[in-house]
Amino acid sequence: MALDYPALLDDLRTESSNLIAVLTGLDDSEWNIPTPSPGWSVRDQISHLAYFDDTANDALLDPDRFRREAAELTKDGLNFPDRIAERYRATTPIDLLSWFERSRAALLATFEHSGPRDRAPWYGPSMSAASSATARLMETWAHGQDIYDALDRAHPTSPGLRSIAHLGVSTFGFVHVLNQLEVPAIAVRVELSAPDSDEIWTWGPEDAVDRVAGPAEDFALAVTQRRHLDDTRLTVTGPTAQSWMSIAQTFAGAPGPGRAPSTSVTLHSGGTR
Repeated sequence: MALDYPALLDDLRTESSNLIAVLTGLDDSEWNIPTPSPGWSVRDQISHLAYFDDTANDALLDPDRFRREAAELTKDGLNFPDRIAERYRATTPIDLLSWFERSRAALLATFEHSGPRDRAPWYGPSMSAASSATARLMETWAHGQDIYDALDRAHPTSPGLRSIAHLGVSTFGFVHVLNQLEVPAIAVRVELSAPDSDEIWTWGPEDAVDRVAGPAEDFALAVTQRRHLDDTRLTVTGPTAQSWMSIAQTFAGAPGPGRAPSTSVTLHSGGTR
């Protein structure tokens, strides 16, 4: 998949604007609605996005500061997302929204002034600016999905869905290492139908026996751990593909617990921490 960095930033901007538009219309009580992420409300999803926008910005502009603060944050374990959520639960909704708008605008400006190959540290391996932007797009889409689900609203189809799917495929080796498993030598073919056209997005050798196929949005839901595989329309063939999809995750940190299967969750067109 060839990189179009300006288009990637436009996709992030669109996903951000869609989410901010929903948040702007909420009353204070709706910020406290529980989301499908256990123990997290709408407010926790937004403090998470705003906080890690700020740290992503620091990673590009002041990497030494980022390393110091990341070391302090992670010294007590990899459950730091929950600790961040707890830290900001007393923040008012208006302040949370203002924080998210400021942090996202600042980060987009930093991305725009960075080269796509510029390197930045992170909580795992270092990343390029393009990879960081893709990660923020994925995080916005995934945490936004929890918010749309909590509010029982449809998630607008994301123009960045292919980038999110690409991240899901490219983290194949990462998730095996994260789960202390040997990285399989067997390749997996991924074939995903685009949401707004007849186009099929593909990764992996065409003749691979192990395969994952289905709607791109369902693949994104699975690899961001927003749906149990049984609640998607994906077809997974072969033991390597099945094992991978049972642990797939696109986010850094500890292995995610995933979501329990539930037929009560509506698959809105468009979306564990």
